[in-house]
Amino acid sequence: MRVRKQKRHRRAVRFYTACFGFRQPFKILCDGTFVHNLIVNRVAPADKALSNILGGSVKLFTTRCILEELKRLGNSYSESLQAAHKLMIAKCDHEDKKSAEACIVEIIGENNPEHFFVATQDFDLRKKFREVPGVPVIFGLRNALFLEPPSAFQQEFVKSSEEQRLHATEPEYKILKNRTKSTSTNEESRHSSDENKGSEEMQPHKKKQGARMRMDVKDRPQFKRKKAKAPNPLSCKKKKKDINPKPSSEKESNAGDDAMRSGSRKRKRSRKGKSLAEMDNK
Repeated sequence: MRVRKQKRHRRAVRFYTACFGFRQPFKILCDGTFVHNLIVNRVAPADKALSNILGGSVKLFTTRCILEELKRLGNSYSESLQAAHKLMIAKCDHEDKKSAEACIVEIIGENNPEHFFVATQDFDLRKKFREVPGVPVIFGLRNALFLEPPSAFQQEFVKSSEEQRLHATEPEYKILKNRTKSTSTNEESRHSSDENKGSEEMQPHKKKQGARMRMDVKDRPQFKRKKAKAPNPLSCKKKKKDINPKPSSEKESNAGDDAMRSGSRKRKRSRKGKSLAEMDNK
């Protein structure tokens, strides 16, 4: 239940802030009945309890007429009078003292210019402020405080004011008419001047036309042709030279030297001894 009550209160505060311009710290005008209810039910501190309802910082106000009314009620309201003296005093323009109800009605007026939340236990006063646009009402029920939701009259007033904002008023409509006329006359004069210039330009002047053509050619955007891109630098890399060039030729030369050496080592046999032996046998 507490969560639902908080949501309902926050929704009502959002309505008054968006549609009527209420801002923090919220100003609360308390009458004697509301202060007495807080004292009887021991709702303290009152500013903290009210700030929890409204979801923001608050300032509590009363009037001199309300203080005088509490004095006249006697000793039973002495504690309430002491608590009311601690509140801030809102100025009331009337010189003569009035009843608390008449004083609050005069301060609120027709549109509640000071953006007051009215805190009261008076049912007739609450009912009266339901028919005044932009007047939120707070009341107490035992030790709990409640913010009344916006009345049907206040919601209809907001809808009608929004519709009026969408439509233009008579002076605004006249201003728009004058502006449209002035713009139309200016456009007609421009068209006529353009036509006169066009007729003068249509006369044959070959030199001028050639110059204009050249200017047109210069003014035209010149698209650059795509140039051939350079080849990949990795593909153009030169081959590395071998440190030991022609190893096969060295091997061949080494093999030839070995063969020459082996050939030189062979012993050559002389055939003279064979010929002497053959002669002896004969």
